[in-house]
Amino acid sequence: MEKTKKFLLTEKELPTKWYNIVADMSTKPLPMLHPGTKQAIKVEDLYPLFAKDLAEQEMNQTDEWIDIPEEVREKLKIYRPTPLVRAYNLEKALDTPAHIYFKNESVSPVGSHKLNSALAQAYYCKKEGTTNITTETGAGQWGTALSFAAKAFGLELAVYMVKISYEQKPYRRSLMQTWGAQVIASPSMSTKAGRKIITEHPNYQGSLGTAISEAIELAMSTPNCKYTLGSVLNHVSLHQTIIGLEAEKQMEMAGEYPDVVIGCFGGGSNFSGISFPFMRHNIKEGKKTRFVAAEPASCPKLTRGKFEYDFGDEAGYTPLLPMFTLGHNFAPANIHAGGLRYHGAGTIVSQLMKDGLMEAVDIEQLDSFKAGVLFAQTEGIVPAPESAHAIAAAINEALECKKNGTKKTILFNLSGHGLVDMTAYDQYLAGDLVNHSLSNEDIEKNVKQLEHLV
Repeated sequence: MEKTKKFLLTEKELPTKWYNIVADMSTKPLPMLHPGTKQAIKVEDLYPLFAKDLAEQEMNQTDEWIDIPEEVREKLKIYRPTPLVRAYNLEKALDTPAHIYFKNESVSPVGSHKLNSALAQAYYCKKEGTTNITTETGAGQWGTALSFAAKAFGLELAVYMVKISYEQKPYRRSLMQTWGAQVIASPSMSTKAGRKIITEHPNYQGSLGTAISEAIELAMSTPNCKYTLGSVLNHVSLHQTIIGLEAEKQMEMAGEYPDVVIGCFGGGSNFSGISFPFMRHNIKEGKKTRFVAAEPASCPKLTRGKFEYDFGDEAGYTPLLPMFTLGHNFAPANIHAGGLRYHGAGTIVSQLMKDGLMEAVDIEQLDSFKAGVLFAQTEGIVPAPESAHAIAAAINEALECKKNGTKKTILFNLSGHGLVDMTAYDQYLAGDLVNHSLSNEDIEKNVKQLEHLV
């Protein structure tokens, strides 16, 4: 019998609702706090910054299912549902009894999963009458996605791109500009936050925390403008659950159910998207699936960070978020997985981690590229450096199965392709990349500066 490799859904099977895991969590995430008063944020406190519908989704702890607007579903149909693929060739190369599946989000027009939330956020901003939006981007996947989404809904977009990625990934910048966005290297001289950082640290190569500060400042000082975010916050995780909801149906088509679900981890968007729909069965039905977040060893907020209230940005413009953090002043190493260079984890994931409903592993940069090259050689897709962390974690799980003689079903999220990240692969293949170590003293020094409000 011929082996089935790819499991496809029809447009009619595209989910009509997003899944809100907070409604099913027995221990809800702690509230966000106002940075000035230290009191719990109310939904109306978020209205100046976000579209009202997005603010309400952010604070929703009661509705398990939230309707996907038909206008958003129509745009999602450009590329969704995305394929679920059995990685037979990778299994063979590893000589493992494990069955490995991946959800291929790289087939979107922008090459990553980020478009799932970008289209939703652009729609809600347009619906409210907003004309301009701002955002930040690390490696460029989110900025690229939002550039396409802004154009689709007739919005003007300004993107603050982390300076090291702006220089390392010029084609990401070109993609954003092709879709009509203005792209600014962060830190920049265009905002008070940026000028302060450049004055104090003239050679600073930027961080997502810095870029967020600049994007928020521009949004708050520009008429008819809203801020949008590509990860970390609850409403972003909500929009991304379309990944796991599709994967549920596709795993059923494959006749299997995952023992392990894996996603790379920066702020939590793609990990949440693949994991939360399956996690609800652990919460509600007692299933025993393991959920593994794969983060870079040079930015290990889940494996080595502290659970504290912290700002989501460097300048302290955001509400205080209860999260696993390395401290908002943390300056991550200049690894090529720029989308994972963020100091904190989203509040939902942080609570799930505290409650033991998921786990995390840290992956060295060289190990991630080694895994990415093997995946490219076996499955034909060059993965984004971020996605390569999930692949490395999946390979480690598969090799453990080989060692123990156990047969497990492993599912990971291929969050994006790396075809505009070939500079990184060039450097890896030339032997010019290194691992980056981070001492406990560095982490303690940074986290010690927080207010310890938990």
